[in-house]
Amino acid sequence: MSLDMRIDALAEATRDTAVWRPTLFAPGDPGGRCALERLLDGGAVTAVRDTVSEQVEELLTARRPGWRPGAGELASAVRDHLGGRSPAEYGRWVWYPWSGRLVHVLPAVEFRELRRSRNQYKITAAEQDLLTGRTVAVLGLSVGAAGAVTLAQEGVGNRFRLADFDRLSLSNLNRLRASVADIGVPKVVIAARQMYELDPYLDIEVWPRGLTEDNIDAFLTGGGHADLLVEECDDLYVKVRARERARAHGIPVLMETNERGMLDVERFDLEPDRPLLHGLLDGVAAAGLQGLTTREKVPYVLRILGQDRPSERFVPSLVEIGHTLSSWPQLASGVALGAALVTDTARRILLGQFTASGRYFVDPGELVRDGTQAPLTPAGPAPAPVPGPAPEPLLLPGPGDALGEEGIRRLVAFGTRAPSGGNRQPWRFVARGHVLHCRTDDTQPATLLDFGESATHLALGAAVENIRLAAGAAGWACRVRPFPDPADPGLVCELVFSKAGGVPRPPLADWIERRVTNRGPGPGVPLAGRHAEELARCAAGGGARLHLVTDRDRMREIGAVLGAGDRLRMLSRRMHREMMDELRWDAREARRTRDGIDLATLELDATDLAGMSVARHWPALAFVRGVGGGGGFEEGARRSVAASSAVGCLTVPGTTARDHFDGGRATQRLWLTATSLGLAFQPVTSLLYLFARVERGGGAGLDADETSALRALRTRFSRVVPRRPGEAELLLFRLSYAGPPTTRSLRRDVSSVLDFEEEPGGER
Repeated sequence: MSLDMRIDALAEATRDTAVWRPTLFAPGDPGGRCALERLLDGGAVTAVRDTVSEQVEELLTARRPGWRPGAGELASAVRDHLGGRSPAEYGRWVWYPWSGRLVHVLPAVEFRELRRSRNQYKITAAEQDLLTGRTVAVLGLSVGAAGAVTLAQEGVGNRFRLADFDRLSLSNLNRLRASVADIGVPKVVIAARQMYELDPYLDIEVWPRGLTEDNIDAFLTGGGHADLLVEECDDLYVKVRARERARAHGIPVLMETNERGMLDVERFDLEPDRPLLHGLLDGVAAAGLQGLTTREKVPYVLRILGQDRPSERFVPSLVEIGHTLSSWPQLASGVALGAALVTDTARRILLGQFTASGRYFVDPGELVRDGTQAPLTPAGPAPAPVPGPAPEPLLLPGPGDALGEEGIRRLVAFGTRAPSGGNRQPWRFVARGHVLHCRTDDTQPATLLDFGESATHLALGAAVENIRLAAGAAGWACRVRPFPDPADPGLVCELVFSKAGGVPRPPLADWIERRVTNRGPGPGVPLAGRHAEELARCAAGGGARLHLVTDRDRMREIGAVLGAGDRLRMLSRRMHREMMDELRWDAREARRTRDGIDLATLELDATDLAGMSVARHWPALAFVRGVGGGGGFEEGARRSVAASSAVGCLTVPGTTARDHFDGGRATQRLWLTATSLGLAFQPVTSLLYLFARVERGGGAGLDADETSALRALRTRFSRVVPRRPGEAELLLFRLSYAGPPTTRSLRRDVSSVLDFEEEPGGER
């Protein structure tokens, strides 16, 4: 037998170009197992790919992104997942007759979960489920083949109808993803095979003879109404007739033209009377376009394109058709771009996220050319925050029988060094002789974390305690009168200074200037017993109670609760805004405002800094909240508590404004005592004030989900740090033996918070 005869005989034996649907076998089912054995016995299988165990491993690790199992742990998890079945009996075996390959895959639900897992959160799980129920019809499988495959690959649709009468030729390979071995195979078959090789669980029907008047309605509605038509055919009659019938059935149409990234969207589902092709062929019906030669099509093509600025090579191509060109030129890059545009737009249409009709351009020739470069600021590695200037040194009032204005200024400067939530500094001071009124700053907006002004009253209590200590160190007695005028609730305290000999110097006064919030990680060593005793004595001496948590398991639970609270704050629109408003993003801003939290004081590494920069934008976080994400926001609190020596909670009996004011004084003495013991001190109090808002304020300002989450966190927190009836939780903080912080937040100038008034008799 000659070589020609041998090749012809073999080609005839392997010329099955109509097969495009794989066969699936369920090995756990007796019938499926027998059918699979018959296939194997028949000798048609030329290759077997069995990676189902690896697929199960990847599925299990994808479900637990933070899980890093050892080989033995992972193997055990796979066995548990298989439930006693052998791997060979799990999932489905897929027979691809056109290639002779037998492939083992996961069951349908798990297969799609894993194959689409990298779509998250570009496409949410709920959106993916919606897309799985959609039907997409694709007409024209030259340019349309890339779109059909990309739609399937992205999971945009699960049922597909493909129509094209043409077979692959060698000249098609300049733009079609196929093989020379596919030459002569129907284009619909090639596309269906590629789609099934991506997902054997798809539902695909093909129309290898193209569309005619007899089958066009079956293509669009048979077996269920198509949700979208992607039209990419060359025949003008079919192009227009398909639109006529799509409009009649209320089916939206997409068309990408491979010319300047031009995409047409026609929402016949929303606009049943919309003119075809945006009215560009007004007065032309499909019937008038039958049987046209390529040359006769040109004026209609130009009307459809309707462009004042065709691409540089388009007009010459039109001129040369029938002379040096046999048909419309197309490029693989344009086809790939078109597939991306079609898939992205189809996804948004099917999800109800895009409703407009019209023509759109994504023209690389316009977008990427000389002079269109986007401005960039080279930054290199993310720089660490630059520490701001150190606060001005504090000076005690000088000796003498009168404080004078300068002495009052110096004492108030000590007061302003007190801590306040978000470094808001919610105080105003009014001096009249030796009397100093301490008031709330009514110009500051209310925040969710300042429930009932409890945080404000605590901050003023701390400021008053600083002033009292500084006055004592300067030899002045200081009488404290909280809330002296019931008719003026903004007047939180009146201080009266008097010269008194023999006033003992308060030792804590020496630590006011050194007290600072220290967010640095510590070595995680246990808290020294003598330090715990000293702190407890200090709290009790101020009428407060200190609960210290040093057990590692209980600290881990507090870290988890605090982390969940951080996530809650980040994903609450109002709390996120308030948090971002209190941050100062660079040293210049910190110097300008002299309030808020200097980003440098957060002691963040480069990764956390990058995350904070991204997290400042609410729209992205709104999406994260919507999909139930944000677990990464919990990690910082977990890490910081793990690096601590103890977590403390300071409480006082009573929940009134006076109780919080007195508690603020106790808080400041406790913090100064910790500073004197060489302990790093970081408040982490936000949750306590949110708990109070839920329990005593009915959750005002919070939505139902936030309130529910806070109630659950309260239960967990109270198991570790139990409350006594009627107590107010003032301060939650972590203690460590960390080194000094790199920077500290600034305070406003005394002149901006202190006013002087004349005494009766005209003296100031």
